[in-house]
This record gives sequence, structure tokens and C-alpha cells, in this order.
Amino acid sequence: MRKLCIAILLGCVGTLQARQPSTDRATKHSENAVMKRMGDYALSAPSWIDSSTYVSYYRMEDGELVRYMMNAETGNEERLIADLPSFIRQYRELTGDSTFSSTRMRYFSIRFLNGNPRWFTFGNGKSEKMYDRLTGVLTSALIKKESSKTNGYKQRSRSAITSDSMFTMLGDKYNLYMRNNVTGKQRQLTTDGKELASYCYRSAKDTLCPENVSGTWYGHRFINFVQDDSEVGNLYIINALAQPRPKLETKKMPLPNGKGVRRFKLFWYNADTDEARWLPIDKFKDQNVVLNDLRNGRDIYFTRRSRGVDTLELCRIDVLTGAVKTLITEVSKPHINVNEFNYRLVNGNRNIIWWSDRTGRGNYYLYDVNGRLLNRITQGNRLVAGQIVHVDSVSRRIVFAGYGAEEGIDPNYTLYYSVGWNGKGQQLLTPENGTHDLTFSFDKRFALNKYSRMDLPAVYTVLSVSRPKQKHEVLRVDTAALKRAGWIKPMLISVDAADEKTPLYGVMYLPSDFTPDKKYPIISNVYPGPQADQIPRAFAIDDNGNQSLAELGFVVINIQPRGSSPIRDKSFYTFGYGNLRDYAVADDKHTIERLAARYPFIDITRVGIYGHSGGGAETVTAMLTYPEFYKVGVASSGNHDNNIYIQWWAETYHGLRKVPTNMELAGNLKGKLLLISGDVDDNVPYASTLRMADALIKAGKRFDMFIFPGMDHSVYGAYYDNMIRQYFYDHLLKPSAENP
Repeated sequence: MRKLCIAILLGCVGTLQARQPSTDRATKHSENAVMKRMGDYALSAPSWIDSSTYVSYYRMEDGELVRYMMNAETGNEERLIADLPSFIRQYRELTGDSTFSSTRMRYFSIRFLNGNPRWFTFGNGKSEKMYDRLTGVLTSALIKKESSKTNGYKQRSRSAITSDSMFTMLGDKYNLYMRNNVTGKQRQLTTDGKELASYCYRSAKDTLCPENVSGTWYGHRFINFVQDDSEVGNLYIINALAQPRPKLETKKMPLPNGKGVRRFKLFWYNADTDEARWLPIDKFKDQNVVLNDLRNGRDIYFTRRSRGVDTLELCRIDVLTGAVKTLITEVSKPHINVNEFNYRLVNGNRNIIWWSDRTGRGNYYLYDVNGRLLNRITQGNRLVAGQIVHVDSVSRRIVFAGYGAEEGIDPNYTLYYSVGWNGKGQQLLTPENGTHDLTFSFDKRFALNKYSRMDLPAVYTVLSVSRPKQKHEVLRVDTAALKRAGWIKPMLISVDAADEKTPLYGVMYLPSDFTPDKKYPIISNVYPGPQADQIPRAFAIDDNGNQSLAELGFVVINIQPRGSSPIRDKSFYTFGYGNLRDYAVADDKHTIERLAARYPFIDITRVGIYGHSGGGAETVTAMLTYPEFYKVGVASSGNHDNNIYIQWWAETYHGLRKVPTNMELAGNLKGKLLLISGDVDDNVPYASTLRMADALIKAGKRFDMFIFPGMDHSVYGAYYDNMIRQYFYDHLLKPSAENP
């Protein structure tokens, strides 16, 4: 058996040197190569000019980089500098920098003088320059900087001393001591502090001092939130490249269904009465607790979640008395959507905006301060509400991301809406067919909107938040320049899932010399989620290197499976619950079969699959579940055994039970498989790949394996990319008798 193992490990080296594909074509269409050929056309994105309502951006005109500005209120645009040659000449004379040119202006962050667009200043803080846009005069100037403002809000002190200096909290290596600065008396408050469960920031000093204390004073009340990892087991990593000798590194990693998990305690102290006690925050066995940093001077809010991730409560602590009250209880079977769930305290903490998927789709609801439901906020039977990006307490409205509500638009695209807290007046701010990203002006009245798709380079507009139809186009990325630089436009595709009714969305990449009368092997780039599907929705030149891979003579696809995306409806998102190993592979196989039936140029007898992390695990699952279908696979950093992966992953998406492993299917391997891992991976333990290798060895299966020394979970890089290209080239595109 040992001889077999050596052959397997060395076999990869021989394989990678067998034949060299033309890397020129592959690298020509990579993102780095395209951007390099774009040169000055690869401009930075438009941005707001400090606190104004003007947007700054660039255009290439007659080979010169020209900076423009647009007034978001009117849509009027003008050159930031009317006479650019004069500006450059003045700058050179002032600074003695004879190399200065228009392209250097890209690196200047400009500011209007006192908000007046007639003058702008720029510099490095030591040598400010001021330009009068009306007279065209550039001068050196000392600019008086505005003092920072608190807008009347007094931040709470994180000092170990009360604001009136009466009490000081001290910490030693683990525990707390209180000193009355009036009487000089000092006493120890806690005795149970220990390594990994300390009341102090640092657990390395025995010196009693206020700098060690990690808690916070609220008036004369002190709160200390302790996260106790003392029962959590270690992940052991050997860093073979450490000098002068290999080094053992450890990291705390709780495992699914294990007893050793993080514990939470909340210590409360009343300096006026010298009373110290633990607050009653426990509700669920092995619960997860998160404190909210927002408060109104008297209250602290926190959430506690059951270990089964199906029940979550919002609680409020009266800091003065230490009383704890449950406000909202959310139960969601089979599990809470931990990726999209959020809440906001608004209206001076007199109201709570709460996310819930109780209807089968995520929406926001308004509660009063005592947890009484007032109304649903976000509207629409198909809408899934995403993250809140702006809360307007004056108009009592929110701006939020939304998915799936608009006909004819991929439900995974991010659109933005505004709506009143009372659920009325919902408006679509960004109707364009693409995924959107908003950046607000300083006063939040306007937003810079960037939208794009994989087949549509970025378009920038400015819009009025209160009147979204009032919008002005700022800039479009030059598609013609991108194509000249080597960008290949991919195909957006949609197919039904294996249930023949659920639409799935993704991208297909074809080689630049594609001809429809030729047969091409197909490679599926996979990632199952469930926390994200990693399908590119915003524009990317060569996402994950898939266009470069296609250039070697492949059709490459990246399409979501059911269970992969938390921004679709609940039935879609929770599809894989209790089936964490297997849920995604049927949809991937079905997708390839449907595409092959739709596009005759796909050779369904030559199917490859690859992925990283969860995608690496799915790759192996697919090859071992459908060994006659998938011929070649590359699996990097795969969590082949989720029972030794991080606790929250398996317990959230599979439940409180053992997860089936890829090792159990090892005997099914028939195709060519390459396993890849970094040897200091502290995310998905390297042990997961080794256990997969061990299972294949015991099953008498040949496979290839490559270990990146000194690399963690992110094994990406040119060597990694070329390894994937070479492996598919050798075994899927041009297999030989010597390399079947």
C-alpha cells in the first residue's frame, strides 16, 4: 500500500509535465492581461467629491486623461479643469516636478473649499494646493481643516475609568478589580477568569492595570462580555517552511456535534451599590450570543440563537438594573437564514426593524420598543429583501437591497428599493437589468449607481433617492476598448433544475475561436453554497479564470444549484438541509445534460468538473456519485469531511447529526482526479484532503495529489491556474494511451 501511495503522489508531477498546452492563448484573455492592455482606459470608478453632490470621473480624449465632474441635482457635467495644459504647467512650476502629467491627477483626492465648487484643494496633507476653477490659477495654500463634529452624539467611553473619575476598573492576567478613586479602596470582583475565558484584553501580564480591562462603563454600571473558548478543541497545523525548523501552530476550532463549544457570559457590576453578578442571558443549550453595539444610554440589545439555528431571540438589558427582557422570538424551520438576517434599532431605539422569512421570503417588519409587531415594511409576493443600506429617520424610510421581484430579471441580481417604515410608498430605485451597487452622497439625497452583468461592463448613473426617475448617466465602461484588449463576452444562461421547474442561472464561456460545428469538452466550475453560490453577477473580465480555461478548447460553465443562494426564496435556500454532501450534484449533472441537448457543440462524453473549498468537495462527490458521467475532476481545499470542519457550517446546513463524507464513496472512483491543498490551511483543515487520499488508497484507486507548501486555504496563483489547465488539457482534451 505504501508503494501505491508514492506512485500517486509522484504521478501528478509526471502528469503536469506530460504535454504543455499553449498558455499564451489562456493568459491573453486573463483579467491581468486585459487590464494591462487597457492601459489608461482601465479607469477608476466615479466617486463623490467629499461632502458635495458632485461626482468625479475620467474620460480619455485625444489620448489625454481628462477629469470631469457632474452635478447630481442637474445632470450638468463639465471639466474639472478647463485648461489642462495650463494646470500642468503651473503644477510643474510650483513643485519642480517636470514629470507631472494628466494621468497623475488620478491619484489626487480633491476637496471643494468650504463646499464651493469654484475652488478645489488637493495634496498629501503637508503641501496642499488650491485651484481656482474660475480664474484657472493654481496656488500653494495652507488650508484650515474643519474640526471633527459629533453632531451632538456623545460616544460612550471605552476607558476603564468612569466619566466622572470616581471609579476605575483594573485587570490582571484574567480577572477584574475595582478601585474607588474617592476612598482609595480596591477589591477583587472576579476569581473565575482563566486562559481563553479572560475578563481582560491580554492574558499575558500579571500586572494590575486599567489597560487590560476589556469591558465598558455605562455611567456607574460596568458590562463585560466574556466569550469562553476554554472547552474548544485545537486544530493543529505544522508549518513545514518555518525557520529554522518546522513549527506547530494551533487554532481553536469547535467541531459539529462536539461538546467543546464557545460559551458566553455577561458580567454586570453596579459601582454605586458594589453589587457584581452574572446577568441571566442563558436560554438555549450551547447557544450563540451577539451583543449589539447600539444603545440609548440605558439599554443594551443582544441576540441569542439555539445551537440548531432554528430559533433566535432579541433581548434587551436594562443597564441600570441588570434586568433582561425577551422582545422578539423568531422561529424558522429548518434553520434561520444566518446570512441575510439582520435588525436595526431606529427612532432613538424606540422602534426595531426586523428581518424575517416567515412568509417563505425574507422581508422587514416594524416592531415597537417592547417587541410588539406594528406592520410589515417591505412589499411584494416575489420579493426577497436583502441588506438595509440606508435608514432615513426624518422621512421614516429605508433603502434596501431586493431580489426576485421584477419580471425578466435574474432573481440573483441586486436591485435597490426605498419604502416607508409603515410599508407604504415602496419605490424601485434601480430598474436596469443588471446587478447594482449604490454609493450615497454625503447628505444621502443622491446615490451613485453602478450596474453591470457579466455580459455588460459597468454603467454609472446618479439618481435622486426621493425621486428615483430623476437620474443622469455618468459613464459607461468602453466595451469596444475591452474587446480590443482581449475581453471575450460570455453567455448568460438559464436552465431548469433536476426537478424540471426551478430556474437556475449562470454563465457559459466559449473559446475566442469557437465554431458551432465543432465538438467541445465541457467543464463545470462548481460551488454549492449554501451561504453563497459564487456565480458572478457583476461584470468581471475573467471570473475565476474560466475564460482563460475555455481558451484551451473547452466550454466552461458556472451555474448555481438549488440550495446554494440565501438571496432566493426559503425553499430554494434550504433545499440541501440534511443532505449537505449530496444536494448539489444532481442539478449539476442535469444542467450539463440540458445544455448538451440545447447546444450540439457540447461533447457530453467528455465532462470535467472542478472547484475550490465547498466546490472541491462537490467535485469529488459528483465524480463518485456519477463515475460514468464525470471523466476528470480537480478538487482544491475541499471539505470532504464536514464533521471535522467548523461547527456552524454543518450544524446550520445539515442539522445536529453526522454528515456523510466523500470518503464513504471512495470505491466508486473511475475518472481522473487531482486533489489539491495547502498544508497550512486553517479554514478547511488539510486533514480533510489527507483523509480523502487515505480512503482512495484503501479502495485501491489511482489519483493525483498536489500539496502547496506554506499555503493556506487560498492556494490561488499562476501555478494553481496552470495546474488546472494542464490537468484538463491532458485528460479531457487530449488524452493519450500513456495518459488515459
